[in-house]
Amino acid sequence: MIAVVTQRSEKVRRYIEETGLPFNILVDEKRAVVKSYGVWHRIGLDAWDIARPAVFLVDRDATLNYVFVAGHQDEFPTHEEILAAAAALNG
Repeated sequence: MIAVVTQRSEKVRRYIEETGLPFNILVDEKRAVVKSYGVWHRIGLDAWDIARPAVFLVDRDATLNYVFVAGHQDEFPTHEEILAAAAALNG
């Protein structure tokens, strides 16, 4: 599992130290990854130069098996939805 964030690496490093997340975090300060996945927008209603919350489950063959892209910054899939999609990947 990898998370992709567009914040500065100093903020991310502090957050990782505080929370002890059990997975890797890719820092995408130039927004190359979020742009390639189509979740970045330059001007939004609530912020400038921001990525929408999104979840992509990609298998070992690089096939997208689950996609969630929020319409607003406060939308997220439930943990149950993500876990069910991940379980389906593992068959």
